[in-house]
Formats: sequence, C-alpha cells, structure tokens
Amino acid sequence: MSLLSRLFGKTEPKAPEPVLYKEFRIYPAPIREAAGHRVAARIEKDFPDGVKVHQMGRADTLASLDEATALSLRKAQGAIDQLGVSLFD
Repeated sequence: MSLLSRLFGKTEPKAPEPVLYKEFRIYPAPIREAAGHRVAARIEKDFPDGVKVHQMGRADTLASLDEATALSLRKAQGAIDQLGVSLFD
C-alpha cells in the first residue's frame, strides 16, 4: 500500500473469514449484478495432496448483500451435505 493511500484513508480490502462446516471452509462470495447479488461461494477442503477448491455459483439473485451472503452459506452447506468430498471430482 502506498504512503498516500494510507494518509488519505484508503485501505486494502480484508480477505473474508471462512465459515468452518464439517471440515470444509466456506467463503460466501455473492456476485454483484444489475438485479442485485447472485448467490456464490468458494468451498475448500484440505487433502493429503493439498487444498482442493470448488467454486459454487447459483442463479438465485437477491437484492440485499446480507441476504445473498446468508443464502450462499446455506447453499454451500447443502452441497456439502449432499455431495461431500465428491464436490471436488
């Protein structure tokens, strides 16, 4: 970060905190669109050969970012419940 950015209050965005669920890490990440926010999340899990990542995107769109974030988390948890580690196949 440059000196001027720090002086004038610009800060770098913080990385989102993951939600831990059944040994998976869920990063709710709704996508901003013209009609609102589309449900999306990144799901990660540690394996012996490294971290595997699944990008989940849905067609659901909500006006509120908070609502889209909450639904993204619920949809990711549902995907984990239904598919487990086969998410990464």
